[in-house]
Amino acid sequence: MGGFGKARIGIGAALLLAAAAAIRAQSPQEAAVQAMLDPSSGPQFAEGRQIYQQNCAQCHDAGVERAPLRIVLQQLSPAAIRDVLTSGLMRQQGAALSAGQKVAVAEYLTAKKLGGEPAPPPFVRCTGAAARFDFREPPAYHGIGLDPANSHAMPDAVAGLAPADVGRLRLKWAFAVPGATRLRSQPAIAGGALMFGASTGEVFALDRATGCVRWSFKAAAEVRTAVLVERWRVGDAKARPLAWFADITGNVFALDAVSGRQRWKTRVTEHAAAGISATPALYDGVLYVTTSSLEEASAADPRYPCCTFRGAVIALDARTGRQRWKHYTVPPPRSLGRAANGTEQFGPSGVAVWNSPAIDGKRGQLVFATGNTYSSPTKASAAWSNAVVALDLKTGRERWHNQLTPGDVWNVGCIVKAVNPNCPADEGPDYDFGANTVVAHTGAGDVVLAGQKSGVAWGLDPATGKVIWQTRVGRGGAAGGIHFGLAYRDGTVFVPVNDMPDPAAGGYPLSPGLYALDAATGARRWAAPASNASCEGKPMPLCLPGLGGGVSATSRLVLAGAVDGHLRIYDARDGKVLWDYDSWKAYDGLGGIAGHGGAIAGAPAPLLWHGELYVASGYGFANRQPGNVMLAFTSR
Repeated sequence: MGGFGKARIGIGAALLLAAAAAIRAQSPQEAAVQAMLDPSSGPQFAEGRQIYQQNCAQCHDAGVERAPLRIVLQQLSPAAIRDVLTSGLMRQQGAALSAGQKVAVAEYLTAKKLGGEPAPPPFVRCTGAAARFDFREPPAYHGIGLDPANSHAMPDAVAGLAPADVGRLRLKWAFAVPGATRLRSQPAIAGGALMFGASTGEVFALDRATGCVRWSFKAAAEVRTAVLVERWRVGDAKARPLAWFADITGNVFALDAVSGRQRWKTRVTEHAAAGISATPALYDGVLYVTTSSLEEASAADPRYPCCTFRGAVIALDARTGRQRWKHYTVPPPRSLGRAANGTEQFGPSGVAVWNSPAIDGKRGQLVFATGNTYSSPTKASAAWSNAVVALDLKTGRERWHNQLTPGDVWNVGCIVKAVNPNCPADEGPDYDFGANTVVAHTGAGDVVLAGQKSGVAWGLDPATGKVIWQTRVGRGGAAGGIHFGLAYRDGTVFVPVNDMPDPAAGGYPLSPGLYALDAATGARRWAAPASNASCEGKPMPLCLPGLGGGVSATSRLVLAGAVDGHLRIYDARDGKVLWDYDSWKAYDGLGGIAGHGGAIAGAPAPLLWHGELYVASGYGFANRQPGNVMLAFTSR
């Protein structure tokens, strides 16, 4: 989760050889054929091709797990690639390029000139009743976990969908975000609106009934987090609730939920590679923010002084954005000397937090899980890596931690470790935690639930952190195993498993699908394996059957999206598929804006509200199919 994964053999090696062949001199006949097969092979893209081969091909043509293959990059717009190199996920790598070079490589990859595409139609703006904020409708759910404990459970009265109604679901509207390649922001449902963010940095408030735009806000960078909306007294037309979210560069925002105007903005980290991937947790007037990092990827450059990022949890006053406390997950790094190439190295580092904390109000603590370290040393100085941790809500002091996979130190330099001194000698498996922790209240007592990329689900004692049970449900790997998700309802934990093919993992069969476990004991109740048949006719390796996203549940239904673009509704009692919708298709979005669905992955889960269903489709990241649509279904 935290890292960019390990190099994959097979297709990655083939692509790397192809890239090497492209560098050698070609005959005129070969060049003509190449121009037919690859529109960007002509002389007008020569500068971008050279920049790409020198700076990018070693990852994007080599099958590095979280570096999208060229086939993915070719589906993006030139502006999207330029922006990601300027202010997005690849901003550190892009810092070495001039503005003109970023444009050149973007045009080479897409075989399109920047600005050559027609501007999309304008958004359909709300008017009349659709534009008005409904003060009779406070937030339906509480944050990305739907409640403070992160259960991902939807009350039946709010969900409004029974098994007998599932077959009546039909598409109501599709909203497309121009230039977006993924929607990783779970929407808030409040005030008659749907509020969510996009990879473009835009945050939208759509009228829930029609999909028109009430307001939009532009952040500086991609918004992955869900939008949190403050509760108000039903019918209070004078209320001015706040809406909170964060961007990938480490900024936390508070907007007026009615108008979309900014109320405050706070940057919680100064590290160049640090950012926020997980939705902050809101409890008793405090936002609990966790930080993650892209520094693992920076270590692919052997000249990079790896590594100095430290994960952290920060408590902010929700009304003002002022910091109350900050707790780092790893001690300050120190110099470890210089590598053979003269680059200074640092450690310990890493231990990012990729998930949203669960609130254990009963014990006055928040509980979260952590990522791997990026550099040595990894023993006592990095005891929080790959751990489940509890902090005091008021002070941030540690209550307990349990390191479930010690010694997991890894960075992208390990892909070419023979020539990259940034790969540590004690290289680990990259088995950190991405899924949100859950505080489950079972008939046998409370238990903290956690899912790991290793493919293991855990149950821990919330008072001490000691392991109560552990159950393997997947083979695991750098992309999971259990990548995101977990939902708890009525004594059962529902576990999505991604399990993409990974030569580095073994000893257990590939097991993508959905699994139900007894939350008190970890015993398996049922299994719903995923099938490769759903990828027939779709490009490989972009399409895989695994469940790489969050799941949600009612007393009778479990909702889960998959990397193959399918949204499925399962019977919570036995795992039978009751409804299956393939979102991987083109859409005529509202206002005539072109949209396309793709992989359904990342932390967001499908949501139900009074018989309506909302899901985002498109996950242009880590070799998954891009997309840009928010879909609304109705059973009425």
